[in-house]
Amino acid sequence: MQEFQTRNPVDSDVSLLLLSDKKMAYHKVNADQRAQGHSPYLDNDELQATALELEWDMEKELEEPGFDHFRLDGAAQRHLGNSQSPDLDLEPIQPSSSPKGRFQRLQEDPDYISHYTRQAPKSNRCSFFRILKVFCTALILFIFGIVIGYYARKKCPSPPTPQEPNNPHIYHEILKEIKAENIQQIYRDLLQFPREDDADIAVKILGQWRSQGLEDVRLVNYSVLLDLPGPSSNTVTLQNSGECFYPSGQQCSRDPKTLHSQDLLYSYAAYSAKGTLEAELVDVQYGTMEDLLQIQAITNVTKKIALLKLGQSPLLYKLSLLEDAGFGGVLLYTDPCDLPKTADLADKAFMVSLNSGGDPSTPGYASIDGSYRQNRLNLTTLLVQPISAVLARKLVSPPEDTAQKDRCTPLQLPAAGKKTISLNIQSVTTYKTISNVIGYLKGAVFPDRYVVIGSHHSSLKGYGGQGWASSTAVITALLQALMAEVKRGWRPDRTVVFCSWGGTAFGNIGSYEWAEDLKNVLQRNVVAYVSLHNPVTGNSTLHPVASPSLQQLAAESQSFNCVEKTRCPGSNVSSVQIQGDSDYFINHLGVPATQFSYEDIKASENSSFLSEALFPVHATKTEELDPSFSLHETIAKLTGQVTLQIATDPVLPFNALDIALEVQNSLKGDEAGIPQLLAVASRLRDTAELFQSDEMRPANDPKERAPVRVRMLNDVLQGLEKSFLVHRAPPGLYRNILYRLDDRTSQFSVLLEALEHCKLHQSNETMQAALSEVLNSINSAQVYFKAGLDVFETTLAGKK
Repeated sequence: MQEFQTRNPVDSDVSLLLLSDKKMAYHKVNADQRAQGHSPYLDNDELQATALELEWDMEKELEEPGFDHFRLDGAAQRHLGNSQSPDLDLEPIQPSSSPKGRFQRLQEDPDYISHYTRQAPKSNRCSFFRILKVFCTALILFIFGIVIGYYARKKCPSPPTPQEPNNPHIYHEILKEIKAENIQQIYRDLLQFPREDDADIAVKILGQWRSQGLEDVRLVNYSVLLDLPGPSSNTVTLQNSGECFYPSGQQCSRDPKTLHSQDLLYSYAAYSAKGTLEAELVDVQYGTMEDLLQIQAITNVTKKIALLKLGQSPLLYKLSLLEDAGFGGVLLYTDPCDLPKTADLADKAFMVSLNSGGDPSTPGYASIDGSYRQNRLNLTTLLVQPISAVLARKLVSPPEDTAQKDRCTPLQLPAAGKKTISLNIQSVTTYKTISNVIGYLKGAVFPDRYVVIGSHHSSLKGYGGQGWASSTAVITALLQALMAEVKRGWRPDRTVVFCSWGGTAFGNIGSYEWAEDLKNVLQRNVVAYVSLHNPVTGNSTLHPVASPSLQQLAAESQSFNCVEKTRCPGSNVSSVQIQGDSDYFINHLGVPATQFSYEDIKASENSSFLSEALFPVHATKTEELDPSFSLHETIAKLTGQVTLQIATDPVLPFNALDIALEVQNSLKGDEAGIPQLLAVASRLRDTAELFQSDEMRPANDPKERAPVRVRMLNDVLQGLEKSFLVHRAPPGLYRNILYRLDDRTSQFSVLLEALEHCKLHQSNETMQAALSEVLNSINSAQVYFKAGLDVFETTLAGKK
C-alpha cells in the first residue's frame, strides 16, 4: 500500500487512463451483449430499444457545436453488471468530430475488439408492422376509390360517342325520315288552320316545333310600321273616255262585294306615295338607262306617269331612276311574254313592297320598346300602282296582228298616241305587331356558332300564293327528322337556329328586326344562312343559289341526293340575287348563304326579278305544281344535306379559292381601272390558293387536326365574305358584290350600274367611286387571307 502511494504520479495518471479505457471498452461490449438479450436486467425488446435511443441522443448532443469539454458524471458511472472495480473519476474525453461519434477513439484502441453493429433506432419487428399498416391502408383506399368511381360513372353516364364527321350513314339516317307524305300533311294542316293575322299562325308553328322536342323555342314580337290597303280599291281612270278601272282591269263598280274584294284591295304597292295624280302616260318599257335616254330625248317627263314593266333588274333600282328623272307616278305590270306559258296571270293584279328591308320607322336599328320612331310614311315620292296585263293592254291598245298570232308580242304604247290618266292611291300606314318563331338546337362542340335556317309564314290575306305554307312545311319536316336523331343521342357540332319569319311580304321586316336586335351576337356567331323562301314556285327546273364559298358544297349535295333519287337534277350553282329573308344576312352580316328551289323555265331573258310580284293565292296552286310533294321532299333533303354538313363538319366546308375565282370572272370589260383590279385579284387568288393548300387540306386530315388550330381556321373561314360588303349600293342592288344581278350578267353589279349612270349624267365620278369600292374590297379580302396565314405561321413557330 505504501509502495503504491510512493509511486510516480505520472505513472499513476497513465495507469488510471488505461484502466479507464478498458472499462469503457468493457461497458461497450457489455452493452452489446445486453442488446442481444444476454442481460439479466434488460429482458425485453422495448427496454433494449430505449437504451439504444438514449445512447443515440447522447451522441447527437456531443456532436453539436459548442461542446468542447465533456465530463462523465455520476449518472454515467452506473453499475455495469459483473464489474468489480470501484467507481472512478474519469478525465474528460474530447469527442471526435468524426460522424462515428464518441466511440471512435475506443475502436481505435488496439486492445478493443467489438462485434457491435449499430441498428436502426426502431426494432425490425416494429418497422415491419408499420410498413404492413401503411400497405393495408393504401390498399383499402385504392379499393374504395375504385368503388366510388364505378358508381359515379354509373350515375353520370358519359355523353354519346361523337360520330365521325362527314359520315354518310348519319346523314342518310336523318334524311330518310323526310317523306313527301309527311310534308303534304303538314302543308294541309297549315292551310286549314283559321287565322286572322300572322301572329295566329306563328303560335301554331311554335306549338308544332315544341311538340317535335325542340325545347328552346320562343316567340319574338316587334311593333312595326306597316302600309296596308285603304277602305276601297285604288283606281285608274282614262281621262279621254272617262272609263274607270280597278287594278285587275275590271270596270269600277259600286257593288259592295266588288268594292271590298280582297284581290282588289291588296293590289297595291306598300309604302308608295298617296294621293291623286293626273298626267300623261309615258311608256318606259323596262326602265333601263337606255330606255330613259330615248324617252328624255323626245319629251319632258317631269310629273308624268311611267308605264313600267316588271323584270330585268330590281324594281327599287328602276324606281330610283324614274324618281331621279322627275316622274310623278308609275303603273307597273308584267308583260305576258315574260311569264311562263303555264302561268295564267294575265288578268291578275299583284302586290309589291317598296321597302328595302326592316321597319321603315327605325332604319338601321331594332323596333324595340323605347326606340325613336321616324316619320317615314312614304318611302318614295312616286305614286306607284301595280296593274294586270289585261289593263295594260287596254291602256296600250295594240293593233291586231294576225300574222304574229303564234308568237308573243311584247306590249308597247304606240308613239303616236298620247293618253292622259288619273291615278288614285289610298293606302293607310299603321303600327302592327309581327311575330317571329325562333328555335335553337344546341350544338355539342361549338354551341356559340350558329347555322341559321329560315322560312316565312308571312302572307297578305292570301297574296304571295301558298309559298309560306310550303316554306313552313319543309322546315318543320326537316326539324322532325333532326329531332328524331337527337332523341337517339346525336347532336350537331354547331347550333342550328330554326326561324320562321313574319312580315316578309312588307320587306323582310321580321328577319331585319331580329337581326338588328341581335346584331353584335350574330356578327360573331353566325357561320351560314340556309334559305327556304318559296321552295316550289314551278316544276320545271331546280335552281340552286349559293354564295361563292358554298357553291362547291351545294353542287356536292345534289350529287349525294342523286343516289337516293333517280331524277338527278345536276343544275349549275350560281351566285345571284334572290328574294326573301336572307337579305340581311348577306348584305349586312356578310354571311355565306344558300337556297334551293324549283322554278319554271324563264320565258325570256327579261324574266328576272318577276318574283318581286306577289300574286293572289288562287293564281299559284302548290298542289297542282307538285301533287305528290316529291319536289318538296327533294328540296327538304338538299337543304338538310347542306345544313348537316355545315353544322357537323369539324372544318367549315367553305371554299376560299372559289371566291377568288368568282372575283376574277367578274372583272370582265375594258373600262379604265379594270387592269388594276385584275392585278389585285391575281394576288387574292395566289393567297387563296396558298390558304387552301397549306391550311384547309391539312385541317381536313383527322391525324393532323388539332382543336385549337381547327377553331382558328374556322374563324378565318367564317369571315371570308365580309370583306366584299361595299359601304353603299344603289337601291335594289346587293351590298355584297359577290352576288350578280342574274344569270345573264357576269360583272360586278355596282360596276354595271356605275357604267349606266355615266351614260345618263355624262360624268365619270360615279364610275371612279365604284372602281375604288371594288378595289378596296378585293384588297381587303387579300389582306384578310394573308393575315390568316400569318397567324398560323406564328402559331407553328411558337410551338416549335
